[in-house]
Amino acid sequence: MMEIEQLLARELNLKHHQIANALQLLKEGGTVPFIARYRKERTGEMDEVQLRALFDRYAYLMDLAQRKKVVLESIEKQGRLTDQLRERIMACLQKTELEDLYLPYRPKKRTRATVAREKGLEALAERIMAANVPDATDLDLEAEAAAYVSIEKGVAAAEEALAGASDIIAEGVADKAEHRAHLREHILQHGVFASSVKPEYMEGSTKFEMYRSFKVRAKEIHPHNMLALLRGEKEGILTIDMVFDEGPVYAYLEKAEIAACGAHVRAFLKSVVRDAFDRLIHPSLVGEVRAIRKEDADKKSIRTFETNLRELLLSAPAGMVPTLGVDPGLRTGCKTVALDATGKLLEYQTIFPHQSDAQRQGAGETLRDMLTRHKAELIAIGNGTAGRETEQFVRDTVAALDEKPVFVMVNEAGASVYSASPAAREEFPDLDVTVRGAISIGRRLQDPLAELVKIDPKSIGVGQYQHDVDQKLLRKRLEETVQSCVNFVGVNINTASRELLKYIAGVNAAIAKNIVAYRDEHGAFKSREELRSVPKFGPKTFEQAAGFLRIRDAENPLDNSSVHPESYGLVQSILLDIGLTVEQVGSNPDQLRHVEIAKYVSGTVGEPTIRDILTELQKPGRDPRAEFKYANFKEGVKEIKDLTPGMELEGVVTNVTNFGAFVDIGVHQDGLVHVSQLADKFVDDPKMAAKVGQVVRVRVLEVNEGLKRISLTMKTPGARHKHPTHHSHKKAKGQVKEQEKAGRFTIEDLKEKYNKR
Repeated sequence: MMEIEQLLARELNLKHHQIANALQLLKEGGTVPFIARYRKERTGEMDEVQLRALFDRYAYLMDLAQRKKVVLESIEKQGRLTDQLRERIMACLQKTELEDLYLPYRPKKRTRATVAREKGLEALAERIMAANVPDATDLDLEAEAAAYVSIEKGVAAAEEALAGASDIIAEGVADKAEHRAHLREHILQHGVFASSVKPEYMEGSTKFEMYRSFKVRAKEIHPHNMLALLRGEKEGILTIDMVFDEGPVYAYLEKAEIAACGAHVRAFLKSVVRDAFDRLIHPSLVGEVRAIRKEDADKKSIRTFETNLRELLLSAPAGMVPTLGVDPGLRTGCKTVALDATGKLLEYQTIFPHQSDAQRQGAGETLRDMLTRHKAELIAIGNGTAGRETEQFVRDTVAALDEKPVFVMVNEAGASVYSASPAAREEFPDLDVTVRGAISIGRRLQDPLAELVKIDPKSIGVGQYQHDVDQKLLRKRLEETVQSCVNFVGVNINTASRELLKYIAGVNAAIAKNIVAYRDEHGAFKSREELRSVPKFGPKTFEQAAGFLRIRDAENPLDNSSVHPESYGLVQSILLDIGLTVEQVGSNPDQLRHVEIAKYVSGTVGEPTIRDILTELQKPGRDPRAEFKYANFKEGVKEIKDLTPGMELEGVVTNVTNFGAFVDIGVHQDGLVHVSQLADKFVDDPKMAAKVGQVVRVRVLEVNEGLKRISLTMKTPGARHKHPTHHSHKKAKGQVKEQEKAGRFTIEDLKEKYNKR
């Protein structure tokens, strides 16, 4: 354990006590949000990113240690474990390296070498290898092999004996860890992925046309290209080859394996090493290289998904005020719901503003009546089919009102998934799925985080090839992201759903259910201490969760803050010294700036915790999310046919990928801002220039109404890229040229084909 901690400290550039304390907290049942927020003294103020990296690497090394134990036991049982081999195995830091060392000793299926050994040809192989030294006498291989001809053993001729010996030697060459490591790296650095479309698919007939004759270096392939290639192969449309110059490979193996001066032995071994590579090493390593690049593509794509999901979940809430939610529809009408300031359903109606004039007039009267009776301050309109038409109807309807509500187009991605989910059916068993959808649309305007946690993140529409990546890793990372966001914001325990509560640190689905059941039976929680009365809400759960649960209008105002109950005594000491109460301190924040932090430091509480407490007391219970903003879609632009090149629009970023950002401009079809069009300067990572939920100004570059393709730019008219300097200039310049060219591709091209930059 000590060795692993020391290794982690070196790898992650952290101090040993940080590693030891963080791992101890984890073993004690600590969660990442809790450790990062409330145990800063023990971890040296490690943040969530550092903690997750530490815990992931620790889990990897522990798995590796267990695998080493299995490998060592296996080799020892064979009687082949040497001190040198043991040392090499124990020094492994990667699973690939360990498996390379284990390969010669791993129990194998029946191979050509196995068959040759059964025929008694291992002695011939050893005889040939004994002559593989500089000063050895050359062998007459035919004569040597003749001695092993045996009809009884199935060796009919000398040629068969030599072939068997060759198989034995070739397997030994292929099993050497140093060769596999060297050649794997060679293929990674110099190999080229080359794809083609199978002959039976005519040109222009597939969504993989850009991969019809596609080549890219393995070390340079972009994640979306790698995943697209593999999808095309899986669907039976593409053929993928790994191409590289085999000359250096053969030269390396010959130099490493052939030492003999004798012409016969050298010629024989030259054919052996080529067979070893062609038949045994090449197929295996190409598969490994593909797996390595796939793993890398998975991680980068999942990282992009995490970033987008975080931005979406932490979108600014419009506020918990009375709201109308509208799920637009043409033929079936618009499902309209009234929600109170807690998101509770008050009423629902179906209105038909897009039929006859009479129906439109009636729909307007119904809408105004609902707005007036429920004193609605917000109207959330889904951005799906008939969204812009409904927005115009709402605009016309509220124009005559003295107090006009704010109406906002809301991205309804995933609303239908929630509507049909068990959670929605349980909450609204008697409602139609479309009405549930309208409720979800309204609630996600009030508080995006509280509503979006009810939906599988993969259904929200902010991923990239999400169904092609490692699903186990994707699920883990997205759950971590949701948990991080929920605990960052905190939760009102008296209004939160079970789906939201289960992401609080230390709380699982069963405890979340118990919290809601207790609340339903006993009424609103009045204090954090009351949580201890909830079944299964034990001391450890209370420790982990209490600081993230908020109680508005609580008996103790600190219960509506991020101050942990374990620090209430400390807060009282500080406030007593400055002569203020908790209620007064928010109006007198300047007095907190003069608090002498060192005075309150103890063996269990350090400066980081005290600083956090003082910061929280200045604005207790504040929402850390940004101020609410929304896009004003251009009037008169409702469909793609209304767009013209050069038109300037306001929109909302709906997704960010490795090749650019998609923007909703209110025409039922997102436009693409290619990475080359995101800024006046060179952009390497689109995530640095655009964020999901961001309101942006764009200009239309190109429109293809037939194919529903829209190309947008965020660059200033006439602006040119400011290229990076120094050694990266040439590469960056080439990338920009490719980007400018690729920027003319539009949405469907890039969604399905993913152009290379």
